[in-house]
Amino acid sequence: MGVKRRRSYRSGRAPMPSPGRPPVAGRTELHRFWSGIAQGRSCEDAALAAGMSAPVGARCFRKAGGMPPVMFKSSAKPLSGRYLSFAEREEIALLRVQGVSRQEIGRRLGRAASTISRELRRNAATRSGGLEYRATTAQWHAERSSRRPKVAKLAANPALRTYVEERLAGMVAVSYG
Repeated sequence: MGVKRRRSYRSGRAPMPSPGRPPVAGRTELHRFWSGIAQGRSCEDAALAAGMSAPVGARCFRKAGGMPPVMFKSSAKPLSGRYLSFAEREEIALLRVQGVSRQEIGRRLGRAASTISRELRRNAATRSGGLEYRATTAQWHAERSSRRPKVAKLAANPALRTYVEERLAGMVAVSYG
């Protein structure tokens, strides 16, 4: 007889521990919040316009030191349609519960069926042992995997850091060292 495995085994990931508390604001809400700040709104007004509570907006503002993160600056590229949004993930979850096929979900969302299939496989909730698709869990998985734990170049290279510091201080007269 074969070894009995959980259906979550097919996802390619081991069953995960609890993801903890979901983030208070998603990427789109933060983008709208920082756009409101750039338009001159107060923290509270920008937060309410973005769909957050006023204390959450104040916390985001404080946490960022009053400056929008690079990805939310007005000069940054707009959000691309390459990645699924939380609203699309919610729609996928609702349609999946209704028993709609992957091809039909793709048609309704204007996405390829392979994108929907990949989303259902990669970002399914595996804690219960089955492959249940939940939008909040899927969003958490997607945000977790999109992070890049990359060390800044100046932090990794001390020689370059001292050169840049000396150059900024005006101690280096010739640019080639």
